[in-house]
Amino acid sequence: MLAGMKTLRIFTVALALACAQMGQGAAAPKVLHALLSTGETGLDPAVASDLASLSLLENLFDPMLRYDYLARPVKLQANTLVAMPTVDAAGTMWTFRLKQGMAFAPDAAFGGQRREVTAQDYVYSLQRLYDPALKSPWLFLFEGKLLGDEAWREHFSYGTAIPGLRAVDRYTLRIRLKEPDPSLLFYLALPATGAVAREAAERYGSQLGNHPVGSGPFVMGEWKRSDRITLQANRSYHLPLPLVDRVDVKIMEEYQSRVLGYLNGEFDYIEQVPESMRDLVLDPASATPVLKPGLARRGMVLDPFPVLQTYYMWMNMTDPVIGGYTKEKIALRRAIALGYNSAEDIALLKKGLALPAQSPLPPNVLGYDPSYRSPISYNLTMARALLERYGYRTGADGFRTLPDGRPLVLRMHSEPSMVGRLRDELWRKNLNALGLRVEFITDKKTEIIKASRLGKVMMFETNWVADFPDGDNFYQLLYGPNAGRANYARFDLPAYNERYERARRLADGPERQKLYGEMAQLIHAYNPWVLLTHPISADIRQPWLKNYKRHPVEFTNWRYLDIDVTARERAARMTR
Repeated sequence: MLAGMKTLRIFTVALALACAQMGQGAAAPKVLHALLSTGETGLDPAVASDLASLSLLENLFDPMLRYDYLARPVKLQANTLVAMPTVDAAGTMWTFRLKQGMAFAPDAAFGGQRREVTAQDYVYSLQRLYDPALKSPWLFLFEGKLLGDEAWREHFSYGTAIPGLRAVDRYTLRIRLKEPDPSLLFYLALPATGAVAREAAERYGSQLGNHPVGSGPFVMGEWKRSDRITLQANRSYHLPLPLVDRVDVKIMEEYQSRVLGYLNGEFDYIEQVPESMRDLVLDPASATPVLKPGLARRGMVLDPFPVLQTYYMWMNMTDPVIGGYTKEKIALRRAIALGYNSAEDIALLKKGLALPAQSPLPPNVLGYDPSYRSPISYNLTMARALLERYGYRTGADGFRTLPDGRPLVLRMHSEPSMVGRLRDELWRKNLNALGLRVEFITDKKTEIIKASRLGKVMMFETNWVADFPDGDNFYQLLYGPNAGRANYARFDLPAYNERYERARRLADGPERQKLYGEMAQLIHAYNPWVLLTHPISADIRQPWLKNYKRHPVEFTNWRYLDIDVTARERAARMTR
């Protein structure tokens, strides 16, 4: 298993495996069966930000850097570069040297010619983030940081060059920053910064997300939107990856269908077994998470994994009922936060596989402070007193009114799934205990996110998975200028913004840690979020799946996985 080869790099392992397979002659195609929990919205790297789309994009498009699959703590390594980039003494000028001979997947946009990946492709790909027509949610990573990028922000044109982003020659890219940014290299490992060919973008225009043309380890095969996707191995890839010939991806939004499908052998692994389904796979007699004996006898393996993820319920700061910065609005949101029963959530919904969130940062993220404790904890008495003090009186029907006497109705969006319904009932119970009436609006998560960016959602419980393992990736979710992007709460507080701007210029250390603590206190003071939990994922894999190791940051590990076809066929015969 790769998990034990800590001193080897993944491409070395892959090469040895590939050579061994070649020596055995032709064999049955190796097909990895995977699932995604929600449908994709579109496959344009500059535009997509949902988990399903990002999972596909990181396999279709190639950023300059990727994470070492085996290294813990996580470590970046060169991907399309000949070596890690170099930086000048000031920390502002970075030089990236590309491998030669890499190519985009064949496409009509290239007129039947092989299209090599060049430094100019990365210039163009980063420039697309500034294109106002795309409204990229990833622009915040670079905006105001690249030297001379005012030219793009004021009068955008692809024909305008800036000193902060240039192709020095065909295979050399140079990035110049206005000031050092400790997170720059993390950005360059994201799907959003993968190479996009200008010919493809211009040919397909606004439909590029329906025609992904990348240079990654897989190419798009069959695509039935939000249902089934087939990725074919890119055998012209510049590394001896992937190890499988194909990945069949099924969209499975219903929790029960995911788990039952896995148990029937339809999927090779399942990550983050849903809370409501854990009784099907975990032994209830054990004090610690272990598989049921019958599943263990079938050779399945359980891997509890602390994901870099935070669950939170955000409230729209521009909503006329729940938003605003006046004392009575703050009191309403704080009462809701005080009324959240963390222990019940963890015990009933998470089945014990979660930690209560004290700040936005989960453990193992740079900037996480294990000693920090939230001043907000479950306290119904205090929550009720706060509502009374600021004029939220209880009416004849038992529910509270607004301070001016009008009915107070909270509207929370929700997903149409079993766990979504369970979360609704817990929130209903918690809010009703405060005398607060709540109505639930059910829709697909992708639609809720779209409406959230437009400011049309009052409240929604969601989660954030780290794009890169640094606290900046979480605290940017409440940065004012990111409203309408990842800042769904539309929180815009000058005191918070100022601290965030100072913190993002600093590397991890005591000075930044102090600013993070102050930002957490401001979150707890104004309560745009109710911080919920950091989940511990229950991951299960089939005995025929090889090389499986969950990565804390990357969305998928498909390119590293292998299938023991004989073992899979043998297991299938035994279950017939």
